Amino acid sequence: MVTVERTQTGLRLEKNVLKVLKGLAEYLDMSLGDLVEGIALHAFDGKTPFSPETLAKIEQLKVVYDLTLTSADAHRLVEK
Repeated sequence: MVTVERTQTGLRLEKNVLKVLKGLAEYLDMSLGDLVEGIALHAFDGKTPFSPETLAKIEQLKVVYDLTLTSADAHRLVEK
């Protein structure tokens, strides 16, 4: 185990992205913060954070929560 110091933050996320992340955190039985932290640490190392089984679950959650955004949209999002 590694001891860390965490801080509270306010993130603004697209609403359906947040719904999928919350659903995935629930599925994986972890907090939303732990999920986002894990995704970031994997990305920083250039590694995928998800197994094929988890990726399949993400696809299901994307359908349920009508998430149509992809990584290609990441730098083209504009708020209403």
